[in-house]
Amino acid sequence: MQKTNAIGLIAKAGRYGGTYAHADIAFEFGMWISAEFKIYLVKEFQRLKEHEAKGLDWDIKRQLTKINYRIHSDAIKENLIPDNLSTQQINQVYASEADVLNMALFGKTAKQWRDENPDKKGNIRDYANVSQLLCLANLENLNAVFINDGMAQAKRLRQLNQIAIGQMKILLQDNTTKTLKGKSDSK
Repeated sequence: MQKTNAIGLIAKAGRYGGTYAHADIAFEFGMWISAEFKIYLVKEFQRLKEHEAKGLDWDIKRQLTKINYRIHSDAIKENLIPDNLSTQQINQVYASEADVLNMALFGKTAKQWRDENPDKKGNIRDYANVSQLLCLANLENLNAVFINDGMAQAKRLRQLNQIAIGQMKILLQDNTTKTLKGKSDSK
């Protein structure tokens, strides 16, 4: 039998019975009983918040480019992939388009970056800074538009490179981006 005596408290009878409190009430009680427990709890909470912020920062930076993936990949699928291609050929088309963006922004393909960085895990985008990731998200959208408009890959690469250069100049001077970078560097 379970009996609630007050809001946030539960009393249970029987072999595994006892009185249970909501975590907030239990912490408050523990802090009232022991100053040492209160300090431990506050420090642990701060540590967890810092850990959460680090994970959130990485997630935000990386998700920034992944959000546009669907728009970009749908444009590729609808405009650049004929029905009769094999899975390997389809993957090559997607990789080729990813390298258009890599070349436009970073000046190298994914393979070139991997050859230059054999000791690093992940890919070139995992090591990009906030400004580069923001620019990359913009380039993904623009490339999708260019693909939908039927622009040739070589022309798209030139256009995207010019846009990337212009955007990076602005982003590297922008105080908002510097603030984001500072927050990510301090975590």
